[in-house]
Amino acid sequence: MSHPRNNLSPDNRIAGILTPLSAVRGRNDIGIGDTESLVELAEWAAKKGFRVIQILPVNETGSDHSPYNIISSIAYEPITLATNPEWLPDITAKEYEQMTRAHNVAGLREGPVSYAAVAALKRELLEAGYNNLSRPKGDKARRREFGNFQTQESEWLHDYAIFRALMSWNGDDEVVTNWPLEHRSPEAAKEWMEQLSAQDMAALDERIGFFSYVQWIAMSQWKAVRARFDELGMALMGDIPVGVSIYSADVWAEPGIFDLHRSSGAPPEKVFKSDPFTEKWGQNWGFPLYNWQAMARDNFAWWRRRLSSSREVFHLLRVDHALGFFRIYSFPWRPQENARFLDLSYEQAAELAGGCLPGFVPRDDSTPENQDYNRRQGEMLFRVFVEETGPHRLIAEDLGELSPYVRPTLEALEIPGFKIPQWERNGNHAIIPGADYARLSLATFATHDHPPIRQFWEDWNASAQDPARRDHAIHEMREILEFCGVSEIHLPQPFSAEIHSAFIRGLFACNSWLAVHQITDIFGLSDRFNVPGAVGDQNWTARISGEIAAWDRIYKREITSTIEALRDTGRKLS
Repeated sequence: MSHPRNNLSPDNRIAGILTPLSAVRGRNDIGIGDTESLVELAEWAAKKGFRVIQILPVNETGSDHSPYNIISSIAYEPITLATNPEWLPDITAKEYEQMTRAHNVAGLREGPVSYAAVAALKRELLEAGYNNLSRPKGDKARRREFGNFQTQESEWLHDYAIFRALMSWNGDDEVVTNWPLEHRSPEAAKEWMEQLSAQDMAALDERIGFFSYVQWIAMSQWKAVRARFDELGMALMGDIPVGVSIYSADVWAEPGIFDLHRSSGAPPEKVFKSDPFTEKWGQNWGFPLYNWQAMARDNFAWWRRRLSSSREVFHLLRVDHALGFFRIYSFPWRPQENARFLDLSYEQAAELAGGCLPGFVPRDDSTPENQDYNRRQGEMLFRVFVEETGPHRLIAEDLGELSPYVRPTLEALEIPGFKIPQWERNGNHAIIPGADYARLSLATFATHDHPPIRQFWEDWNASAQDPARRDHAIHEMREILEFCGVSEIHLPQPFSAEIHSAFIRGLFACNSWLAVHQITDIFGLSDRFNVPGAVGDQNWTARISGEIAAWDRIYKREITSTIEALRDTGRKLS
């Protein structure tokens, strides 16, 4: 099979699958999709004719487990790692069996992800691996490899490992402002460490070593994933979150390159009205903004390092919330304070927030001068990004309330954007035919934030039972079916195999370089991975029914139909 770089020319229309890694059930996973599961998925997808697997961010996350709330711009999330001896060679099969037997692995493999239990088991296995390697009888060659890794990655790993060791010292509390003052900055921590007893310093050094070890294992595994994708002729698309947590190793180590006074987010808009706050004020994500002036002083070294590291593993990179690099909506308060502002008038909110209200930074688009400034800022930043990744390797997530200059700027830089058919409309508000899509684009019916196509359809069908909403609902159904090339069908009607096949085929038929279906859409499922603004533990826990090895049996009709659509639309590459 050809190398992915040969498949990744926009001259080839190719197809992909989007899935959170957590949702995939591999043959050996212990309650969450991992690096081994991802290889298994790639092998399955390659046989069907897909060429891209798109996953959500796999950076280390905070306690809410959101893949977009990351505590390091480079470090990988330990829970994504395969921890059996084949992938974690510093433990024996006997140790693995003993440790997993003490946990209810069969229970962890069923139902949704149980993050705390899975993380505890994987931590135990990784600790055992580190202890074995550190012993005098440990593998000396592997110890040398580990030492070389620490030296080669010291630019980011040194501060990260100290940060994680301090977080561990403080009871795994990620909220840095809860730490004692002597831990809250690298300078203060260095002075504190110089005063430690030999025993305490040895304990801290051991933790620094452990967290460095986990990242060595992570980098090794993710590079092995990349190598297997290359062998299969598959491409792996990663995801660059728009921000990092205010309680991240990056902010702790380099606070000067961030604006810590405002909290990034998105304005109120038509799609996400999942809670009263989002509907009134917008989404308050809580990430600090970037201090672009400070970053420019060293030619955006932080961004270049981040992208360069990502490109060692990923063939393609989705840039989250690309609009935010032109100008970003932000709040003068942290998300924890949202409830205080929910019922206030704008005047009351401004008074409580010191005269400020949520709005666009550095400026809105209210004047031609502002628009030109914002356009030039975004263009400059994306030029830097393309310098690091090369052409046609970034995919800009350009969804939301678009400024008129965003897409032309990205197109001039040959950076593909997103096309979501139900929202791609012309001046008459009619859905734009897929044949008219720019080749440099990624077409999909849903991202991780959206309901799957089955849910969209069932919502329309339910609305069609209400006389007041019937005509509009049927119009929506007919429009999207016409996009999919289907006109002779009675409406309204429930979601069916015929309708499902039309959605799969219709997207593949468009002119976009990349046509990516969410895994739930390929199988016609209604499971949802994330509901923006929702509070609770339902987000990011859903898993696909059945192991990958059983999919051909469980979803036989859906898979057969998908393969036919890939072949008939010219997206099934040999």
